[in-house]
Amino acid sequence: MDLALYLKAVVLGIVEGLTEFLPISSTGHLIVAGQLLNFHDEKAKVFEIVIQSGAMLAIVWEYRERFLRVLRGLLNDRVAQRFVGNLAVAFMPAAVLGLAFGSMIKRHLFHAVPVAAAFIVGGLIILWVERSRRQSAVEDVDDMTWKDALKVGFAQALALIPGTSRSGATIIGGMLFGLSRRVATEFSFFLAVPTLMAAGAYDFYKHRALFTAGDIGILSVGLAVSFVSAFLCVRWLIRYISRHDFTVFAWYRIVFGAVVLATAYTGLVNWSN
Repeated sequence: MDLALYLKAVVLGIVEGLTEFLPISSTGHLIVAGQLLNFHDEKAKVFEIVIQSGAMLAIVWEYRERFLRVLRGLLNDRVAQRFVGNLAVAFMPAAVLGLAFGSMIKRHLFHAVPVAAAFIVGGLIILWVERSRRQSAVEDVDDMTWKDALKVGFAQALALIPGTSRSGATIIGGMLFGLSRRVATEFSFFLAVPTLMAAGAYDFYKHRALFTAGDIGILSVGLAVSFVSAFLCVRWLIRYISRHDFTVFAWYRIVFGAVVLATAYTGLVNWSN
C-alpha cells in the first residue's frame, strides 16, 4: 500500500468537502492542491471529479427527509413534481455545455494560473452582487418557477470554467435573479445532487481504463473523507448564511487568486504543469 498516495487522497477529500458548497470553487482548490502535491495526471483529474460524489451524498443525508418526501409524492404531489422539474431544468444547461466543451476546458483551463484569474473575477462579482442587492422575490424553494430554475441553470454553466465555483455561480446567480440568500443556497445544495452525480459517473466511465482494482482504496478514502468534511461544512454554512453575507468569501477568493498569480510571476512556485 502506498501510504503517501492515501495521504494525498485524504488531503484532497478534505479540500473537496470543505470547498464544494462554499462560493470559492472546489475544482480550483483541487487543481492547486493537486499541483502542490504532485498529483495532477489524468487519473488524478478523474479522481478529483469522482470524489465530488462524496460531497453530494452529504446533501442527500442532510436533507434526507425532504428527498424522501419528494420521492413519495412524485406521482401525485404538485409541489414535489415542480421541485423535481425545476432540478431537471436547472441541470440541463451545464449538462449540454459540459458534454460539448468539457474536454476542451479540461485541456486548456485546468491549470493554476487560469484558475487564479477566475478566482479574482468571481470575487469581484460577489462583491458587486452583495453591494447591489435588491428585494428578494422568492422566499421558499417550493415557490420557484421553471424560469427561476433555468436562470440558475445558466449561472451554473459558468462554473464549467474552473475557479468560477459551481456553488458560487448558482448562489450568487440565484440572488441576482431574485432568490433570497437562503433559497439560493438551498437550491444550490439540491442542484448539486444530479450535477455531481452525473459528472462523477460520466467522467469515471469515460476514463475507466485508467483505473484498476487497486485504485478502489484511494477512491473509497477520497469519497469518505469528502462526505464527512462536506457534511460538517454544510451544517456550518446553513447557520452562517442566517446572519452573514458572502463578502468574506469574495475577499478570500481575491487574496487566494492574487497569491497564486504572484507566486507564478515571481517563479516562487512552478505552476506550469
